[in-house]
Amino acid sequence: MGIEQLNNEFGLAGQLRFVDGKGGFPVAEVDNGLATARISVYGGQLLSFRPAGQPEDLMFLSDGAYYQEGKAIKGGAPVCWPWFGPDPEGQGRPAHGFVRNRLWEVLGTEALAEGATRITLGLADDEQTREIWPHRFRFSIEITVGSSVTLELVTANLGDEALTITQALHTYFRVGDIGQAQLLGLDGNDYLDKVDGGAQKQQSGPVTISGEVDRIYTGVEEDLIIDDPALGRRIRIASGGSRSAVVWNPWSEIAAQMGDLADDDYTRMLCVETTNAGPDVVQVPAGGEYRLTAKYTVERS
Repeated sequence: MGIEQLNNEFGLAGQLRFVDGKGGFPVAEVDNGLATARISVYGGQLLSFRPAGQPEDLMFLSDGAYYQEGKAIKGGAPVCWPWFGPDPEGQGRPAHGFVRNRLWEVLGTEALAEGATRITLGLADDEQTREIWPHRFRFSIEITVGSSVTLELVTANLGDEALTITQALHTYFRVGDIGQAQLLGLDGNDYLDKVDGGAQKQQSGPVTISGEVDRIYTGVEEDLIIDDPALGRRIRIASGGSRSAVVWNPWSEIAAQMGDLADDDYTRMLCVETTNAGPDVVQVPAGGEYRLTAKYTVERS
């Protein structure tokens, strides 16, 4: 569907319009007085969110991100589904599933009574997806842009047997200085340290970053807060349908090896991911659905 048709069918006067983004991918631009946001139809991906009056975007988006068919966009909130991490069956399928690197469909837009704006993007199984993952499904993301932004992943099982999935909102948050930032809300939680061969450890105090970090935290029940003194703000992450969270920063050596990340980008980003990962595995019954939600709110510190 072209940009003109998207605007005719789904544009919202004074709130939402579609434009050609990089790589020719359609992008929804939201500006509703409460916040601005940019959402890529490719990958169903939030790229940018900035509440009104805030000087900085919540999202980190790499200047070197790829905008190409078959490539994931580095930054914002990529969607990992129907598995998180490597192929769970060891068949050589792509890490993090197959939805973050394909074009989705615009399913609907809505101007909400309180001034917020909602857009729903989705995709369903087809011949190509069934060659990768032989199941019938309908999958969507609902993004509600107001003074906060809420992302909701909805998995509908259209088949006759239960589906087993893991998933993530692999969100890249912008920070002023990774050396000063800390993540609150995980004190006492166990985690799997993927940098240390998957060893199980326990968090003591706030999470701070001084080297490569790749951890799956389990038993997560509280809101998580990124305390970012360099930008004078806190970002609150409230989740639903999830009891795990992933914290990731590639640090200098890995960042330098990534073609779609500048060598020093690791100093300006922190991934805090709302997930069903590690032991947090979801069973979606035949004919049923499952919702994973994350809400991001800026609090001035």
